[in-house]
Amino acid sequence: MLTPATNHQATEAKPRLRELWTYFGPAFVASVAYIDPGNFGANIVGGAQYGYTLLWVLFWSNLMAMLVQYLSAKLGIATGRSLPQNCRDHFSRPMVWMLWTAAEISAIATDLAEFLGAALGAYLLFGGPLLARGMTQTGVMLLAALLTTVFVFALLALNQRGFRHFEGIIIAFVCLIGLCYAVEIFLVHPNWALAAHHTLVPSLNRSTMYIAVTMLGATVMPHVIYLHSALMQPRMEGFVERGVSVDPARITQFRRRYLRFELIDILVAMNGAWFINSAMLVMAAAAFMHQPGLNPDTILEDAHRTLGPLLGGFAALAFAVALLCSGLSSSTIGVLAGQVIIEGFLAIQFPIYLRRLITVIPALIVIALGLSPVKILLLSQAVLSFGIPFALVPLLILTGRETVMREFRNLRVTAFAGWTVTALIIGLNVLLLWQTFTG
Repeated sequence: MLTPATNHQATEAKPRLRELWTYFGPAFVASVAYIDPGNFGANIVGGAQYGYTLLWVLFWSNLMAMLVQYLSAKLGIATGRSLPQNCRDHFSRPMVWMLWTAAEISAIATDLAEFLGAALGAYLLFGGPLLARGMTQTGVMLLAALLTTVFVFALLALNQRGFRHFEGIIIAFVCLIGLCYAVEIFLVHPNWALAAHHTLVPSLNRSTMYIAVTMLGATVMPHVIYLHSALMQPRMEGFVERGVSVDPARITQFRRRYLRFELIDILVAMNGAWFINSAMLVMAAAAFMHQPGLNPDTILEDAHRTLGPLLGGFAALAFAVALLCSGLSSSTIGVLAGQVIIEGFLAIQFPIYLRRLITVIPALIVIALGLSPVKILLLSQAVLSFGIPFALVPLLILTGRETVMREFRNLRVTAFAGWTVTALIIGLNVLLLWQTFTG
C-alpha cells in the first residue's frame, strides 16, 4: 500500500516521464544520418574485407558523435539559433562564406550518398520482377530513384504539418532498421569474443586506413552537426509562444531542463545508432569474410544476393528493407540539413522542395552513367570526413564564448574533449592524404 509520501512521488514521476517523452525526437532525427547508406557501404566493406578489426572505429566514433551532437544541441538551446545562424552573427563575412562553401560540399556529398542508397534499396527490394520483364539495371535504378523522390517529398510534406509527426515517423524508421539488423545478428551467429576484443582494442594499418576514415566520416557527419542545433528551435518557439518569455529566470530554467532531457535523448538515439552500425559490420564479418566473389564496388548487391543462400530469404529481405528505410529517412534529413545550411549562412528563404529537386540531379547522373553506387558512397563518406572540422571548429569556438552561451558556456573538460576530438579527426585526414599521395 502506498504511503502519502510514496503516492506523491509516484504522481510526480508520471508527469516527468510524460514530459521526457515530449522531448524525445531531435536526437533520433539526427541519428538517422549515422545509419545512412554511407554507413552501410563503409561498414559492410570494412567487415567483409577486415572482419571485426574495425569495430573500435565505430565505438570511438560514437563517443565523438555523442559529444558533438550534445554541443550542437546546447548551442541551439542556449542561443535559440542554429549553428549557421550563429556563425553569421559572430564571424566575419569572408569566414561565413568559406564555412558555407564547406557546408554545402558536405551537404551535396550527403544527399548523393543517401539518395543513391535509397534507390539501391528499392532496386534490391522490387527490382527482381522488373529485371525479369526485360528492364535494364540502369532503367530499374532510375525508376527506383524517381519513386524515392516521391516518397521523400511526402516525408517533407509531413514535416511541414508538424515536427512531432515527422519525428514519430523517423523514430519508427530507426526502430525498423534496428529490428532488421537484430534479425541479421540472430541468424549469422558471430564470434562475440572476437567482436568484443576488437571493439575495445584499436588496430590500424595502411590497408585499413581508407575504410577507417570513411567509417568515421559516415558516423560523425558534418551536415547533422548543423541540423541538430536547428532541431531544437520548434520546442523553444513553443515555449516562447506560451508567454513565458517575459521572465528571463523561467527561460533559463526551461533551457536547463530542455538540455537535460536532450542529453537523455542523445544517449538513447546515438547508442542505438552505434548498435546498428556495429551490427552491420559484425554481420558482414561473420557472413562475408571468407566468401569468394564479393566485389567491393557492388558489395551491397552481392551481400543481398549472398544472404539468401547463406541465411535464408528472410535475411536478404531484412537487409533490403533496412537499406531502403535508411536511404529514405536519411535523404529527407539531408534535405532539411541543406535548407538549414543555406538559410542560416546566407539569411535567405529557400524552398525546401526546390532543394530536393536540385539535389536529385547528381544522383540521377551517377545512375544514368552506370557508375558504382558503392564506390560513390565510400568516396562521399571520405569527403564528409574532411568536412567535419569546418563544422566542429566553429561549434567549439561558439560554445566556448561566454558572450554567446552565457551560463551554458563549455566547461574546461568539455572544451578539452571537443578540441581533442577535432585534432584526432584532422590527424586522421592528414594521414589519409599522406598515404594516398605517397602510395
